[in-house]
Amino acid sequence: MLANSNAFSNENPEYIIKKTDDQFREINNYQVDMVISIAIPAFRMPKKKYKVYFKQPDKIKVKSRGFGLLPKTGMFTSPIENFSNLSNIKFSKDFSRTNPNEIMLVGDLVLDSLALDVPNEYARLTFKPTVDVKVDTQNWVITQVLTKIDTVKIMEINNFYDFVDDSFYMPVRSTVEYYVKDARLSKWINKDIGTIMGKNHNMDIESDMVKGLISVSYAKYRVNQGIKDSIFED
Repeated sequence: MLANSNAFSNENPEYIIKKTDDQFREINNYQVDMVISIAIPAFRMPKKKYKVYFKQPDKIKVKSRGFGLLPKTGMFTSPIENFSNLSNIKFSKDFSRTNPNEIMLVGDLVLDSLALDVPNEYARLTFKPTVDVKVDTQNWVITQVLTKIDTVKIMEINNFYDFVDDSFYMPVRSTVEYYVKDARLSKWINKDIGTIMGKNHNMDIESDMVKGLISVSYAKYRVNQGIKDSIFED
């Protein structure tokens, strides 16, 4: 594609970010059934069903029966909002493409964007997570987000897509994998699992190890068929 070639030759990550955000904005509204399973140490929750309503630019309503949890990271936020948590964004020089329609951007994670207390300036200077973002440049969607320190993976999000109603390229499955040995990041991961219904729940993670998997499946989409604003009112 000529547009892609221009983006690479100009070394213009902003173009890639804008294209993914433009694709996101084409979905004016949707509702979807979600099933989430969580396997995290010291915390067990059976598979949970949700009905999610979304309307541009940022209206979200999640319905479930009883207590439920959802990961906050990047599920309903726009690409521009997610990329705003990164600095020094550039094309990855280490990315080996097996698919000509995939590229990878890499950036430094902005610590202020984390639900994380950094004890001092030295810790801030030495604690430098980076994020790799894989983009499908044929459909302009984000397929993978990998957060790491040096070469050690701490979180990986994978999104799998398919066409809905032969028109809308939507996620049909997502996985969020945590593998963390740092106590500070354990606290961040804990805060990143958001309570949707019921009383607030703090996971009992006493050690500095977090290794877990969150799996999300999506079904029964209704895309761009209109949603009343009253849905989003409490």
